Amino acid sequence: MKAAKMFVVVAALVVAAGSAQSASREIYPDPSQARADIAAAIKTASASHRRVLLDFGGNWCGDCQVLDYYFHDPGNLAILNANFVLVHVNIGHMDENVDIARKYDIPLERGVPALAVLNETGKLLYSQKKGEFEAMRRMESSSVTSFLVQWRPARAGCSVMVVDC
Repeated sequence: MKAAKMFVVVAALVVAAGSAQSASREIYPDPSQARADIAAAIKTASASHRRVLLDFGGNWCGDCQVLDYYFHDPGNLAILNANFVLVHVNIGHMDENVDIARKYDIPLERGVPALAVLNETGKLLYSQKKGEFEAMRRMESSSVTSFLVQWRPARAGCSVMVVDC
């Protein structure tokens, strides 16, 4: 019985340490960079025939940390890099870049992370309006894979079902 209690305590400490470490990662740049980052991403997307993926969130957000981790999963990273220019938009504590979130139909009150997809000229194609990734901690990396595959640009001769086309 004592061994079981000790295991639970050690496991809780490991989880807490992991959470504290991931929460300190700086994914989202200074909020003042958002407009310039989006403009640069649209320019890059236009030149490379990719889409722009706007990730609204904050460095304090555990679900945002998990989303970034899933973006960097090897399978997702290949899809992301081939098809999107990723921009992390720092929303502070729901008090920064609110106008940008509004411009791209992101209801911050539904939670973050929230994603918007723009075409290569900056036209809004999709925005998460229902907090679809707000509970990312309880989701799998495959949810991100499905999203990326669904919203990547169509390529001549590619089937929708082929991931690495």
